[in-house]
Amino acid sequence: MSEFDFNESLHWTPDAKLKLKNIPYFVRTQARQRVEQLAREANLDEVTVEMVEQARLEFGQ
Repeated sequence: MSEFDFNESLHWTPDAKLKLKNIPYFVRTQARQRVEQLAREANLDEVTVEMVEQARLEFGQ
């Protein structure tokens, strides 16, 4: 499965997918995991661009 296979239980908005692609490749997998963790902690089934941005800030990018 590639890192951009978004066929899991969480739905990613198109904007969130694009934002994730802007994160450096060497931390992108970790960022994606953190974004999905944030969504699950908030009991959401959709990942938004705001969640990607929050994870990006955590990584200091």
